This record gives sequence, C-alpha cells and structure tokens, in this order.
Amino acid sequence: MSKPSVMRESRAGRTAATALMLLLAVYFLLPVYFLVVASTKPQGDLAATNGLLFSHFDLFDNLHTLFTRSDGIFGRWALNTVLYAVLGAAVGTLISALCGYALAKFRFRGREFLFSVILGGVLVPTTALALPLFLLFSATGLVNTYLAVFLPSIVSPFGVYLARIFADAAVPQELLESARLDGAGEFRTFFSVAFRLMTPALVTIFLFQFVAIWNNFFLPMVMLQKESLFPITLGLYEWNGQTARAPLLQQSIITGSLVSVLPVIVVFVLLQRFWRSGLAAGSLK
Repeated sequence: MSKPSVMRESRAGRTAATALMLLLAVYFLLPVYFLVVASTKPQGDLAATNGLLFSHFDLFDNLHTLFTRSDGIFGRWALNTVLYAVLGAAVGTLISALCGYALAKFRFRGREFLFSVILGGVLVPTTALALPLFLLFSATGLVNTYLAVFLPSIVSPFGVYLARIFADAAVPQELLESARLDGAGEFRTFFSVAFRLMTPALVTIFLFQFVAIWNNFFLPMVMLQKESLFPITLGLYEWNGQTARAPLLQQSIITGSLVSVLPVIVVFVLLQRFWRSGLAAGSLK
C-alpha cells in the first residue's frame, strides 16, 4: 500500500474517531445542558417553552425557593450528603489503602484466597446487600441513624483491589526495607513512605467512593425514615412523589438536581491532575 493511501486512511480514521467522540460528548452533556436551562425558568415556563431554549432568567429566585421550602430541609439534605460522601470516602479510602498495601507487600497464608474473596465482592451488586444490611442494622438498633448509611459506605472491595494494584506498582520494596532498617514501625513506614507514593491512586479511589456515596439512593431508602437524615437523592425522590398534589415542587426538584451535580463536577476538576495520573499508573500496571 502506498504512503498517500496510508495517510488518507489515517486521516479518515482520526476524523471518524473525532466525530464519534463529539457525538458521545453531545449525548452525555445534553441532559446537563437541559438541567441548566430548566433551572433558570419559572415554573410556568417548564412546559410552555422549548426545553433546550432559555426564557425568563429566574435562577436566583428558584434557588431561594429551594433552600427555604419546608423550613430549609434541602440545606439539611445537602449537609447530610456532604457528611456521608466526604467522610465516608475519606475513611473508605484509608481502609482500602491499608488493606491493599497489606495484600501487596506482606506474605501470609491465605493471602490469595482472601484477595479472591475481595474480588468476588466486587461482583456483588449493592442492591443485593441492602436487605441483609437492613436486617443486620435492625438487630443492632442502628436503623434510621447516620451510621446506617455511613458504615456500609466505607467498605469498598473495588477500592481494595485498586489499592493493591497501585501499591505493587508504585511502592518499591527497597524503600520499605530501608525505612524498617532505620527503625520505623509498619504504620510509620506506611504513612511516611507508601502513603505518599500511593497518593495519585488514593485520590482515584477517593473519587470513586465519593461519587458512589454521593449518588447512593437505594441504601438510604431502605435504612432511613427520618426526613432530617435523608441525602439529596432520597429527598428529591420524596419530593417527586408529591408533585401530583403539589405541582410547584417540580421547579425545586429540577433546581435541586442541578445543585446536587455541581459538587461532583467541582471535585473532579480540582483533583483531575491526581486521578488522571493514578489511572495512567494503573493502566501501565
């Protein structure tokens, strides 16, 4: 095949790939665009105007209505969601890092079997665990408390799996041996040497955990009955069930949905340098 033919095929392939990526970008971003547009409209314009075109700009009035409705319950839901997601992701990341590091750097009987069990846990859907968790927490009196949502959120088999892969790739055994020869204990070795080397991986695990907890819906629905303990996802779901008798809730639900996705976008943008390098290290491994 001649060189010009190869170049034409290469350009055609790049063009096709670019067109496909643009199409996928439109597909994924169109719902977000619709949410932004709908959040700026007054209630009466939601059905009376084109869903993809702006009309009267009432975003600030909609936000005021959202945060003052029902004595400001949405603000409580937002605070609960931040508590569940940030604290749960931080503790879950630390547990995943400790477990993954131990599986990667220590040799003990049953290690591979234990890792196989953890991999099996990755395949179990979270919805299948909701009922057993409810029965367990009900027996211990923790249903309808913050712990009923927080404790299951800090366990992540997938996070342990990623942490082991990254610990194998990023933490040289020689550095650990040097730290031990200098008299450092295992925990000090982990936090002073391994933890720093695993930082990009841990940010990636944190983001996975953060997004999963932030979008968690089924577990809080099973565990919680008090409205004051709801996360945003469950709170908006409850409002959505009331729109038949309170149609004005529709605008607050849409505005609340926009508010709920903004923190996830901000976290991804702020931490993109770390999680992109972490994913690259994982792909090389």
